[in-house]
Amino acid sequence: MNRVYYLFATLAILTGCQSEAPPAGRDGRIPIRLQADWYPQPEHGGFYTALAKGYYEAQGLDVTILPVGQYTSPFQVVATGRAEFGLGSSDQVLEAVSNGLPVVTVGATMQHDPQGIMVHEKSPVKDFADLEGRSVAAQPGATWFKFLVSKYRLKNVRETPATHSIANFLADPNYIQQIFVTSEPFFVRQANVAYRTILISNAGYDPYRLFFVDKRYLDRQPDAVRKFVQASIAGWQEYLRDPGPAHALILKSNPAQKADQIGFTFEALREGHFITGADPSGAAVGRMAPERWVVLNEQLTGLGIVRRPIDPATAYTTKFLP
Repeated sequence: MNRVYYLFATLAILTGCQSEAPPAGRDGRIPIRLQADWYPQPEHGGFYTALAKGYYEAQGLDVTILPVGQYTSPFQVVATGRAEFGLGSSDQVLEAVSNGLPVVTVGATMQHDPQGIMVHEKSPVKDFADLEGRSVAAQPGATWFKFLVSKYRLKNVRETPATHSIANFLADPNYIQQIFVTSEPFFVRQANVAYRTILISNAGYDPYRLFFVDKRYLDRQPDAVRKFVQASIAGWQEYLRDPGPAHALILKSNPAQKADQIGFTFEALREGHFITGADPSGAAVGRMAPERWVVLNEQLTGLGIVRRPIDPATAYTTKFLP
């Protein structure tokens, strides 16, 4: 999963670009493009389940999931009309809305963010306060890192560029790096190295992982948005019960993924209750709580990430959720 987006650098360029017309749908179905935030992987499992099980087709939709490279932002793609929907997180959406991008969140794919840091088993780092005086490999400018520095009043913590590789971690027992607990630990475990992880959400910074829509498309095609949201949520609920069809599509679409890696990620998602939240029945899949948006907006405003005051309620809608 792409851990960073190069967002909002040139808002005038983004909003000034001509929108591209979507391709024609098959069999009279409405064409919809979902811009993913990385290459196909289990973190997208609900959408691939909806494809594999025919949920989109049953709603009259012709959905294409577009993978994204490391230096492309789903927000850029959606803002310039090259996709109707995109994947991201609620902190990114709030920043986008504050910068004038026409996006609206329509559902959560994860109730909690699997972002964290990884340390060696014998590391003296037990909590984020222990990062004082140490180096952390993180994406430059990462919002969660700024939050940790502010909350724990870290005066002497060094941020080194993340490589999205575990090579340095395996070579250096003092190495600390950002991770998704659903991803990098798989490779560390394969190397038989003992490790520990600490979730960023433990510090009180806990954005949703989510999918958003181009507000202009929402205004023109509310019924298509409703159908896409409801089919997607059904896909996520079914994915937890039967991940096989989605995993088959992911393996076909992304040869870099392997079956054992996919299995690890799925179990991490399920065991960590990232998709369902506290209710393992799946009833809360897709849902979003207004109070969490308010808290996150206050955190981002305090960090200076959101510079133009906004009403966080303008960044999402729950009216399409089942």
